[in-house]
Formats: sequence, C-alpha cells, structure tokens
Amino acid sequence: MPPSYLLLCAAAIWAGAQNALAGGGSFVTLPALMFTGLDARTANITSTLALFPGQVSAGVLGRRDAQGVEGMSLRTLILVSIAGGMAGAVLLLATPAGAFAKLAPFLVLFATGVFFWGNFLRKPAVAGRRALGPRASLAAQFAVGVYGGYYGGGNGFLMLALLSLTGQAVKTAGATKNLVVALINGAAVLLFLFTPGLDWIRIGVVAAGALVGGWGGVWLLRRIDERWLKIGIVVLGMALAAGLFLRAG
Repeated sequence: MPPSYLLLCAAAIWAGAQNALAGGGSFVTLPALMFTGLDARTANITSTLALFPGQVSAGVLGRRDAQGVEGMSLRTLILVSIAGGMAGAVLLLATPAGAFAKLAPFLVLFATGVFFWGNFLRKPAVAGRRALGPRASLAAQFAVGVYGGYYGGGNGFLMLALLSLTGQAVKTAGATKNLVVALINGAAVLLFLFTPGLDWIRIGVVAAGALVGGWGGVWLLRRIDERWLKIGIVVLGMALAAGLFLRAG
C-alpha cells in the first residue's frame, strides 16, 4: 500500500473514532485528503462520500427515537432536509475549485466555532421550551440542509441547536439529528457519485478506516477523557483554517 494510503487509513481511523466520541471527524479527513494531493473541493466531496456509511449506521441505530417537532412531522423534517442537502450539493458542484479553495478556510473557521460552541458554551436544552415557530423551524432546517450538502462540518451541532430551540429533549434531538444528518449527506452523495475524476481507492480506504475507527470509538467511549478529544478537534480546526488561509493567499 502506498504511504499516502497508509496516512489516509490512519487519519480515517482517527476520524471514525472522533465521530463516535465527540464528532468532528471531517476535520481530520479533509486535511489528510488535501495532503495527499486533492484540492479543497475534491477533498470535501471525497470526505463526504467516505464518511457516509458510518453516518448511515448511526442514523439507522437511533431511528426509532427520532421524532418531528411541533408543527412539523418527522416526514416533513426529512423532506425539507433532503431538499436542502441536494441544493447545497448542487451549489458545491457549481462552485469552481479555485473559488472553493478561497471559501474553505472561512467554512472551517465557522465549523470550528460551531463545534466549540456546541461542546463548551451551549447551555443544556430544556425539554418542552420552544423558541422557534413552525415556519421559522422549516426555513432554518432548509438552511441547515443547504449547509450540510455544501460543506457539512459542524452540521450536527447546528442541527442539535435547532432541534433544541424547537423544544425537543436532548436524547430525542440526538437521535433525530443522526437520522436527518445522514439523509442530508445521502442527498449530497447521490449527486457526488456522478462527479468525474473521483478516486474510489481513496474513498474506499477512508470509508474502511472510518468504520473501524467508529467501532474503536465506541469501545473507547468509556475509557478516555472526551474533553481532551474535543479540545484537540478545536485546535486542529484552527490550525487547518490557518493553513487554508495561507494556502489560499
């Protein structure tokens, strides 16, 4: 196996474990894919495709606990999210690689900020306390879907925040988030599959590594201080954003 694939496999195992423990796996796979020679847009598409199987497994395992919100059934929530995901994917495919390279550091910086807020600053949700009406929830959910289809970093925390604002309990919001995020990325994946020039060996290596890492992450969940992993992801995200800013400049 070429050294670049060994690097990708190691990064994917880390990303899979990170997703299982605290989220933020794409912060690991994106720079690893770029280090092996992919431009930012292609690396983003490749990462989305490769991490998708792990997201599907998380969504399927918790699907029975997923629910809609007041004024919006789970079916409507899913359909709006899929529509947003497809719109975001179309927007990404229409974005020139050079333009995305200039936009990427801002996306990473935003996603890092969302990750930091979701893990260190966000107050626990109060079940039943609603801050968004049905129309606002619908519009916000579509926007989250667009962001997820276009980039997706930190999308899970945006979804949790939105569901919390609609009054969902934390456990229910977590299951709903896993299911809907998988479907948002699934909508994007359906379009990304037809992108010319994809390196399916890279995709396979990252997908396999992420699945192995996910299983390992479940095992580590009871044996490791999750806070340090979260801090590591924030540091990695800041470093990645800085590197992308320098590269774009």
